[in-house]
Amino acid sequence: MGSFRSIFAITTLVLLLSNIMPSEAQLSTTFYDTTCPTAASTIRTSIRQAVSSERRMAASLIRLHFHDCFVQGCDASILLDETASIQSEKTAFPNANSVRGYEVIDAAKTAVERVCPGVVSCADILTLAARDASVAVGGPTWNVRLGRRDSTTASRSQANSDLPGPNSSLQQLIDSFDRKTLSVRDMVALSGAHTIGQAQCSSFRGRIYSNGTDIDANFATTRRRTCPQTGGDANLAPLDLVTPNSFDNNYFRNLLQRRGLLQSDQVLFSGGSTDTIVSQYSTNPATFAADFAAAMIRMGEIQPLVGQNGIIRRICSAVN
Repeated sequence: MGSFRSIFAITTLVLLLSNIMPSEAQLSTTFYDTTCPTAASTIRTSIRQAVSSERRMAASLIRLHFHDCFVQGCDASILLDETASIQSEKTAFPNANSVRGYEVIDAAKTAVERVCPGVVSCADILTLAARDASVAVGGPTWNVRLGRRDSTTASRSQANSDLPGPNSSLQQLIDSFDRKTLSVRDMVALSGAHTIGQAQCSSFRGRIYSNGTDIDANFATTRRRTCPQTGGDANLAPLDLVTPNSFDNNYFRNLLQRRGLLQSDQVLFSGGSTDTIVSQYSTNPATFAADFAAAMIRMGEIQPLVGQNGIIRRICSAVN
C-alpha cells in the first residue's frame, strides 16, 4: 500500500501541474479563498470522520457525486427531498434504497455553515467530498475548482433514464458517458471506483447464476453463498473481492480473471474495445490513478450552475 500511495502522489503532482483541463467559466480553485478560507479544510475533516467511522462510506460518497452529476449536471439536485413541486431523485430507480451518504453531506454542510453561513454550495460540498473520500482510502487527490451553485429543481425522470445500470452493455455505457461529454477512457477509469464499496445481491444475481463463459465458476459459487436465487435482495458483496476497502487497481485485475461482480463491470473486459484500457490499468496503477483523477475533474464540471444561476441552499435537502 505504501508504494501505491507513492505512485498516487507522483501521478497526482504531474496531474496538478499539467493544467490539462480547459477553464470552466467562473469555476476556480480559489473561489472561497476570501469568502470562506476554511471551507475545504472544514469539509475535509467532516468527510474523514465519516469514512473513519465506516470505510464503505468513501465509495458511497463518490457514487453520490456521480449520480448527482449525471442528472442535470453537478448541481446537488440529488439531495433535494420530495415536495409538492419537486419529484425527488432519491426515489428514482437507480437511487432508491441504494444511494447512501446524504447524512454525511448534511453534516459537512452544517459544519461549514457554522463558519461561513450562506456561502458554500451543496454542489461544491459534494464535489469536495468525493475527492476527500478517495484520499481517505488511499486513492488519488486532485484540484477541485469551485463556484458551483445549487439547483432549485430535480429530475426523477432524468435519473431513471440517464444513470447507467448494473446490467448495462458496453455500448450502453459508452453512450451514457458520451452524452455527458466523457470519453471511453474516462468511463473505464471512473468504473475503477468499484475498487471500493459493495453491491446488493439484486444487482448481480443474474450474473452469478447465468453459468456464462464470462464469469469464473469458483467466483460465482462464492458469491452465491450470500446471494440466493430468491430472497436476500439487499445482501451485500464487495465489488473488489481482494482489497474491498482500499483504493487500488485490483478491480481491473479481477476483470482479467472474469471476477467482476456486476455485469456492467465485466463487459469492460469481454473481447470489446475497452479490453486494452483494462489491461493497461491492471498492470500500471500510476496510469489508472492519473486517469481517474482527470476523469473525476471532468465529471465534476458537467453543466455546473455558476454566476447568478441557481442558489446557495441553507440546507441541502430543501430549496430556501
